[in-house]
Amino acid sequence: MRIWFDITAPAHVLVFRPIIERLRAAGNEVTVTSRDYTQTQQLLALHSVEHTPFGRHGGLRRSSKLAVLASRTGQLIRFGRRRGFDLAVAHGSNDLALAAAALRLPEVNMFDYEFATQQHNIGCRLASRVMTPDAIPPERLARYGARGSKVVQFPGLKEEYYLADFEPDDTVISQLGLDRSQVIVVVRPPPDISLYHRKANTLLPRVLDHLGRQDGLNVAVLPRTEDQRHAVGALRLPNVVVAPHAVDAQSLIALSDLVVSAGGTMNREAVALGVPVYTTYGGRLGGVDEQLIRQGRLRPLTDPRAIELSKRSGSSQPLRRDPQLLVERILDAGALRRRAA
Repeated sequence: MRIWFDITAPAHVLVFRPIIERLRAAGNEVTVTSRDYTQTQQLLALHSVEHTPFGRHGGLRRSSKLAVLASRTGQLIRFGRRRGFDLAVAHGSNDLALAAAALRLPEVNMFDYEFATQQHNIGCRLASRVMTPDAIPPERLARYGARGSKVVQFPGLKEEYYLADFEPDDTVISQLGLDRSQVIVVVRPPPDISLYHRKANTLLPRVLDHLGRQDGLNVAVLPRTEDQRHAVGALRLPNVVVAPHAVDAQSLIALSDLVVSAGGTMNREAVALGVPVYTTYGGRLGGVDEQLIRQGRLRPLTDPRAIELSKRSGSSQPLRRDPQLLVERILDAGALRRRAA
């Protein structure tokens, strides 16, 4: 089977890496396209994923996003027209959803946050299969045209699948100049240019000011953009280290004592790796985070003074799930074309 993956954000590199490896090992021909957005290209290089880049993120303005969506979709249609793909797969890429529809190609639309309304009104309606964690109530997907057999859900977190073969590499600690004897806190800023996170997150500066001046702490900030990197660096907080480029974030999380993050993926990576985590997310909580909060595995934060700081004792026991389950559900969508032929 010829399968086309479109990777449009940093987290998608991690999600699809083990899936692509297993598909290729089984004899499938896999092609990857990508979009230049924050650290996506750096992570593709870090994980040795060959890809063909097309276009950039549209930025803050809706008009710009629409223009880029139209332009990149056209590029993808031209790219896919003569390649004889059997199946397209993406994690919320509307560019690929539109291109696949134009090419009459079955498409799997995978995601784990159900309130990206504009994205899902396109992606879910055009997809052949919508894949989500089972923590998302199916009735929340119906308004996007995803009902019945079109929706395929999987147990647990997507992070538990792509971290199934993960072993931490402690060189990231020395790369960032962190002191293992001190409490290590990893901080992730919010996704400033996402439509579902438009409200300014005023909590992050307060978190950094609270943590960045305390003795016995190392605070490692993993910015998403150059603007965030410069803004945090300009604060000149004595205990804060700003990562200069994309790093092995999963190893850093696993070796840290605490994570404070406004980003869903890093929150769930910490949960999957058994590391305490606070969320400062400023948008509407989705079903996955709602479930994690009910279970006590994710803690909402409104006041930095509530952060509990201590060294973790012992090693965490991550929950590992076999990515082959996701592979099989993706391939099942590809069988639609064969049955229709």
